Amino acid sequence: EAVAAEWMLEFACSCLCRHFAEQSGAEFWRWRDVAQALINGLSQIPPHQKKTVYLCQVLIRVAQGKSLGLQFENDQRISPLESALSFWTLLEGEEIKLAKLHEDIRRLIQIQIVAVHMENRYFKEAAEALERLFTDSESDKPLRVKLATVIKTKDPYVPLLQSFSFSLLISKVKSYIKLFMKENETNFLIQAATKHVASKGLGTTTLQNRPVEDNENDKSDLKTKKRFVLSIILLRDVLGQEHETCKPKSSCCHDVDYSLFWIYINCLLGLNNMHNVGKNEVSLACSRRRQRWTHEEDLELKLGVKEFGVGNWAKILVHGNFNNRTSVMLKDRWRTLSKIK
Repeated sequence: EAVAAEWMLEFACSCLCRHFAEQSGAEFWRWRDVAQALINGLSQIPPHQKKTVYLCQVLIRVAQGKSLGLQFENDQRISPLESALSFWTLLEGEEIKLAKLHEDIRRLIQIQIVAVHMENRYFKEAAEALERLFTDSESDKPLRVKLATVIKTKDPYVPLLQSFSFSLLISKVKSYIKLFMKENETNFLIQAATKHVASKGLGTTTLQNRPVEDNENDKSDLKTKKRFVLSIILLRDVLGQEHETCKPKSSCCHDVDYSLFWIYINCLLGLNNMHNVGKNEVSLACSRRRQRWTHEEDLELKLGVKEFGVGNWAKILVHGNFNNRTSVMLKDRWRTLSKIK
């Protein structure tokens, strides 16, 4: 299960990178939810996946960089970009090359933290953020002095902020993504799916070349069907390889936990809207939504909020004893409990 989760996280990160680079909003947000759910499910980050996790967190926060109303940290003063900077610093620690690109992106995030506050006329908050951003090192001093001067002008359109714009930050992050994707071409799930499609002579070519009416609904439906075919092939063959050495009556063949793979397919395809797929498979991924909260879970939630604070649902989920819940469920339940109180 842990190995399968690692494959899924790598694949989710790959999709997140691709859709960030293509600026395909709806797909990016869907894969954000998948990646975040997988990350939240980790009791600890495996050393070889730290870079993957940090990059996912950076992309999620940069994509929401202009939304000051969103909170990713316990401290409500921390904007999405300031949270992104903390993960970018961790990501830098996992790499020894690309020093120039790392520095460019770090400086752009720092400048945009101030710029976004100023665009929203939050000049006091911009000054406070500036104090948190920089150390006392001499290398940081020139930029710190420039940004302090900019804040005093209360003008969000000064040349410095215009030259190091949010769009330039996005462009630089895309450059990093391109290098990351090239370095991680060995993604297991993509390789496995490609191999099986080629060996079975299946479909993507046929599906791609099949004449369809030129409307967005048909195109969307076709893409969904192709992803569904690839996922089913992958599921069947991975499970088959796992147990092909089993004897006919071996107990291990009856103990396979299929739920993880069905949850993966549900995340990948959005099966909640595909009612023609078997009800049993869909219910595995949907059942936890209908599950009543127990008194013990409510106590765990209250203890978690007391220890980690309201809003830090991922940490509360990891450290608490919950029955197949997600961080979103914790947030919704806390809202309900607050109203009752």
